[in-house]
Amino acid sequence: MSKLQTIRKKPVLPLWLAALAWPVGALIFPVYTLWGLVATALLSLVVWLVARRFCPVRLVTKELPYDTGNETVDAMLAGIEANLNALHALNDAIPDTVLSAQMDRMEQAGRGILQAVEASPDKADQISRFARYYLPEVVKIMGMYARMEQGGIQGENAAQIESEVRANAATMATAFENQLDSLYSAEAMDLSTDIQVLDSILKSQNLAK
Repeated sequence: MSKLQTIRKKPVLPLWLAALAWPVGALIFPVYTLWGLVATALLSLVVWLVARRFCPVRLVTKELPYDTGNETVDAMLAGIEANLNALHALNDAIPDTVLSAQMDRMEQAGRGILQAVEASPDKADQISRFARYYLPEVVKIMGMYARMEQGGIQGENAAQIESEVRANAATMATAFENQLDSLYSAEAMDLSTDIQVLDSILKSQNLAK
């Protein structure tokens, strides 16, 4: 779940003006003497205080896309979302309806993976290879296909690449779905056990046949 983060940004102008006060003070006071050095330092301090009053601290609010409590997991989820957004944009640019349907499957499963790991950050290790390699590679392949389609590239090599992408799109989509399904294997086992226990209790109390 995203959250709003407020950051205090201190202005740098007062520091610059305070630093500039030193060469100006050197033109006014004899900085080679103790009193001249002190006077220049006081001038710099006064400039800094006045400038800071007219340049207050700013509060900047920004939205963090994910807040699981683990910065590494948050960065992983943000990377997955960026790749899924890129896949969605490529899908819009590809006119092939069959291929588009497979890309829809990929995106839907990918969004499900995001939700599952966001809810249970301890599952992040299970999707490490998916996040680092598989998903970016699929986006790269689909991007190449889209560029060929839009550029009207012809030839034997282009035709072979496009044919291979279309032939393997369903396999890619299934891999996405299998990755999502694997995240719920533990829950499925727990649920199966709970159902068996509940069934035994109901039968022992003659509440089920």
